Amino acid sequence: MRIGIDLGGTKIEAVALDGSAELSRVRIETPHGDYGATLDAVVEMVRQLEAWCGGRGTVGVGIPGTVSSDSGLVKNANSVWLIGRPLKADLEQRLDREIRLANDANCFAISEATDGAGAGADVVFGAIVGTGTGAGIVVRGRLLTGPNGIAGEWGHNSMPWPEDEEHPGPPCYCGRQGCIETFLSGPGLQADYHRRAGRSLSPPAILEAAEAGERDASEALDRYEGRMARSLASIINVLDPDVIVLGGGLSNIARLYTNVPVRWGRHVFAAAEGREPVRTTLVPARHGDASGVRGAAGLWPD
Repeated sequence: MRIGIDLGGTKIEAVALDGSAELSRVRIETPHGDYGATLDAVVEMVRQLEAWCGGRGTVGVGIPGTVSSDSGLVKNANSVWLIGRPLKADLEQRLDREIRLANDANCFAISEATDGAGAGADVVFGAIVGTGTGAGIVVRGRLLTGPNGIAGEWGHNSMPWPEDEEHPGPPCYCGRQGCIETFLSGPGLQADYHRRAGRSLSPPAILEAAEAGERDASEALDRYEGRMARSLASIINVLDPDVIVLGGGLSNIARLYTNVPVRWGRHVFAAAEGREPVRTTLVPARHGDASGVRGAAGLWPD
């Protein structure tokens, strides 16, 4: 039995797998801002799954950050209460076994590249747009991490080709301003709508309002699509992936898959030069919200 944990900023999800068959699943809200409670929650979820399934499993955890190879402490996490914490060591001590940790976007990307929406593609860019904005890169079945452990961290580049109103941009938890994450994450979309409309709506409510004809909501989604198109165009110009797979809560906005590729052609080099169309495709995750947790379980071989 392999247990996967997707430790997100909004929710923690856990799944127990036997091969590719799902045995059991549990989901709870993340104890926001509380490291001790987050640790307790992960440990309890593992124990619940093992009790329900009647066995002991391997444990892989996807986190919204990465682990420093020098110190063993979490770094670069948008769940800032994890930063500087020995999460791997603490979980190993509490669960009495080796734990494998990886960036949650890397877990998502390897899942989708293996048997998901990117299966069979040479180069897959798996982008998460949810509480944060991250990505993983898989080339011919191999996950790229890089010497700094930050391959795919497109969310902490500046918004490409910024418009006047986007400069210098909203502050980001990383200490900079105008990061892609401050525009394309769920909180980023919500804040953008609030700045114009003067009231706060969740991303699903913004989509619903736009479909009902509300002008502020429609304009917020239009700005969001333009920003995603520019951001992904910069990825295509550097990486030239065969497929970009979207995951996270905002990946459920169906209009993105039609509108964004139409708009990114203005910024992709070959298309902007008028020579040929952009062949990169934009698709939703085949495994949906389950992809990250499946990838975390897959940190241990079947």
